[in-house]
Amino acid sequence: MPKALLYSTACLVASIACSTEPATDAAIETAADRPAAVSFSQGTDRIDVHLGGRPLTSFHYAATWDKPFLHPLRTSSGLVISRGYPVDPQPGEERDHEWHRGIWYGHGDVNGHDFWRELGRDKTGMIIPASEPTFRTEQGQGTLSAELGLQSEVGQRIGTLRQDYRFSTSDGAIVLDATIAIRADQGQSLRFGDTDDGGLAVRLADAFRQDHGAVLQNSEGQKDTENIWGQAARWVDYSTTMDGKRVGATMFDHPSNLRHPTRWHARGYSLYSANPFATGSFTGDKSNDGSHTVPEGETITFQYRMILYEGHKAPEQIERLYGQYANGDTE
Repeated sequence: MPKALLYSTACLVASIACSTEPATDAAIETAADRPAAVSFSQGTDRIDVHLGGRPLTSFHYAATWDKPFLHPLRTSSGLVISRGYPVDPQPGEERDHEWHRGIWYGHGDVNGHDFWRELGRDKTGMIIPASEPTFRTEQGQGTLSAELGLQSEVGQRIGTLRQDYRFSTSDGAIVLDATIAIRADQGQSLRFGDTDDGGLAVRLADAFRQDHGAVLQNSEGQKDTENIWGQAARWVDYSTTMDGKRVGATMFDHPSNLRHPTRWHARGYSLYSANPFATGSFTGDKSNDGSHTVPEGETITFQYRMILYEGHKAPEQIERLYGQYANGDTE
């Protein structure tokens, strides 16, 4: 090779090496700061949700289940913070309430039918797909939607339940926005009776039990199930230590929801749900009836946000995040 060409090539290589080193560092830093993208894959009777190509959760809607649910629940590093039973039982964990699976929606008294407990299909109702659930992604976020029928224990469809779950990340935390819309579209009104068993619910791992050292608190500064169960609050937060990490799960009640701030079915055994229909049940005053009727042909809609996080979040930090949600922040 001519010397001039050798010299020119060497200079070009040196120039590239010198000019690309800082750019490479910047690219790495930008990639680290960029939220991981949400994606979906269709399985058999379930939809798997991924974050950055790794499993995040799955939406289960097989006919073997009496209602659909999201399970398991993971933090951004992949730590599972939901109870395994009955989907994936773990050694030594509690096995009460078989219908407590990840995140789900139900209510214990809709026109006298129980869509919360699962006591046998001849005794309690089912929430079943009316069509195949769908999913879509946009700008790194993902939305999963399901149209579901409220089917009584005698096989009659009495209404329609639509669930929309949007998955995103913010500051290293998983953000799950849920929209629950109930339509009285089957020729009858829907009366939601006053019972504490109902709402958008989550069942966490046993590490989130109060008797295992978890911290249970709400937006009103109250702590422990004895003080937060049945109380009205903008949010409820459970936090604990798992595998040496501080982790937590918070649920926000949107200001547009019926009877905001909602009351909470917040139990010490790692369960909580947002339930606006249980005023009498929660207060012990049966004259204070919390039932509500959705007239025939109308719809009632609820919005909630869950944040699954690692690290410590003080109440004032959670309140700041709640303010962003209440003011229309879409992240």
